[in-house]
Parts: sequence; C-alpha cells; structure tokens
Amino acid sequence: MVGTNDLDKSEKFYNKLLDTVGLKKIYSDEGCVGYGQKTGPEVVEFYITMPANGEPATYGNGTQISFLSNTRAEVDKFHATGIENGGVCEGLPGLRPEGASTYYSYVRDLNGNKVCAYTDSKD
Repeated sequence: MVGTNDLDKSEKFYNKLLDTVGLKKIYSDEGCVGYGQKTGPEVVEFYITMPANGEPATYGNGTQISFLSNTRAEVDKFHATGIENGGVCEGLPGLRPEGASTYYSYVRDLNGNKVCAYTDSKD
C-alpha cells in the first residue's frame, strides 16, 4: 500500500503502470483503489489510498514497493510507462548489482513513492 494526495491522478498512473506487471484495478471506494492479478482471483494485492488520519500522504525514506515481472521486457515497459505518466526515474533498467542475474528498474510515483519492477529471467 502507498499513500496518495490525489487519488484520481494516482489511479490513472497506477492503472497504466501496474498493467505492465499483470495487475488490474479490482476495487475502489472514495478513499482507495485496490489492484489484483489480471488472470487470478479477485484478491487485492496492492492499494493506493488516501491517509486514514486525514494528514498529507508522504513517502518513506528507504521504503520501496517491488513487483515481480516475468521478463526483462516487462521491466523495461514498467519503467517507460512510469516515466511517460509523470513518474521520475530512480534507476534505469539493468542488472543489479553489476554482473548479477536480477534485472531491475525504479520509478518514483506522483507522490514520491519508490516502486520497482524486477525479474531473474534472462529473456
């Protein structure tokens, strides 16, 4: 779960971003939107939400939400989609650490939350 100060803008951002890793919107109300697997049961795996205490949403320093991807192409698409929809690059797609087998990309969302897509696939 990540907080937002503008649920409508964040919903548009995450609808596009999470589509790249196989998630779709499956729930919403006036304070949150939930996402689950496109092909799985209607179970929420990730939420964007307005803070329950009414205070502004802030991101955690050192906090990161990561999404497992099936291929490097999905990781690349996740990153490109995030940037195209107003996110900020926090790390281009690539192997981390250098020479390792895991392929990552990092984006900051519209509220500064750090989100990552990664895969161990060589494809």
